[in-house]
Amino acid sequence: MTLANKITVVRFFLIPVFIVFAAYYSESITDGHENRLYRILALATYALASISDAIDGYIARNFNQSTALGRVLDPIADKLLLLSGVVTLSVTNWHAGLPIWFAVLVIARDVVISVGMLIIYLTHGKAKVRARISGKICTFLTLSCVCWVLVDFWSVGSRPWPLEVLIYLAAFFTVITGYLYLGDGIRQLRESGHTLPDSHAP
Repeated sequence: MTLANKITVVRFFLIPVFIVFAAYYSESITDGHENRLYRILALATYALASISDAIDGYIARNFNQSTALGRVLDPIADKLLLLSGVVTLSVTNWHAGLPIWFAVLVIARDVVISVGMLIIYLTHGKAKVRARISGKICTFLTLSCVCWVLVDFWSVGSRPWPLEVLIYLAAFFTVITGYLYLGDGIRQLRESGHTLPDSHAP
């Protein structure tokens, strides 16, 4: 296993560590004795995991360590890291955390996309995912929501309005990208003829 792949694997292990620290911080707030050390540790763990994404990508590109395994593991690790941030900061009792409906929306979109890709793969043998600027914007906005909550040590009781605006922008692009990817999937099925009746059907 290459160094780049090892760093990616480490990112997988950092995800549950972040969740544990975030949960302990939430519990300290619930108990009325806020322990900011857990918050700092959660922030540091998430930051380290995020930085590791850039590091393993750099190593893979510049030191001839790009592998088939890495091309599979890296996007999975990135997606799990982003989802862990959204879900954890939605269901735990963080000050100015993310709303649960936002986590549900993000998860629903990813489930629809994943199921759609699986259907295309099983029926057509190959699923193509077109890279879109809207997808990159969606990821950036969603990650920005997570980072805002992690570094906002000052808001207590309610979310600041700029964060609210950011959440709704991320939600908007989540819906838009989900619709676009769904359209791509339906088009692939149509072009492959899998939406038409079988020729041998009575």
